[in-house]
Amino acid sequence: MRNKGKKLTIFGVVMLAIFAMWTYLIQTVDVQPVGQKGTDIGFADINVRFHDITGVHMSIYTITDWLGLVPIAVCMGFGLLGLTQLVKRKSLLKVDVDIVLLGVYYILVIFGYLIFEMIPINYRPIPINGYMEASYPSSTTLLVLSVMPTLSFQAHRRASAGVLKLLADIFALFFSLFMVIGRTVSGVHWLTDIIGSVTLSGGLYLLYHGAVLLNEKD
Repeated sequence: MRNKGKKLTIFGVVMLAIFAMWTYLIQTVDVQPVGQKGTDIGFADINVRFHDITGVHMSIYTITDWLGLVPIAVCMGFGLLGLTQLVKRKSLLKVDVDIVLLGVYYILVIFGYLIFEMIPINYRPIPINGYMEASYPSSTTLLVLSVMPTLSFQAHRRASAGVLKLLADIFALFFSLFMVIGRTVSGVHWLTDIIGSVTLSGGLYLLYHGAVLLNEKD
């Protein structure tokens, strides 16, 4: 377990390095004032072409926006599990390590989101309710791809019935695919925003998964 944990941790660090490089590239490669009110957008030609192909579909945006409550519900469910263990066992040290690490992980995801809200790399292709909003990385994509894998991972650790594990896997996979594809074609983000979210969420999740395995007893 520890060897696998080390490998996942290394892969997580690599993914975060890729995210950092990608963030640098979108601020330096083919930067043009093609965003709202002439704001600069990196990989401008690719982003604009892709946006022209997909167009804007506010109905898809609205659906995926509301479905963003699903991963939030998952977070609350695991938070309730951790709180229940804390109350029953009367010590944070007695709460399952993977649940404690999950709480830390969710905090890191929120922290990552807040950083890019305070320091916007670029803005959405279109105004939302009349306002320019930060677009990189896609917050909904980040939330979904950070949280839904933990649902599957925890189901495999805690569910005794194989059918429950399978259902968790299927739900997490298809829900994530639907949300990422929906967010990509809705036209409310640049393509590079989605890619940034995929790399950031992948790196953070691998670090969490690796940290759990590193704390396992062989």
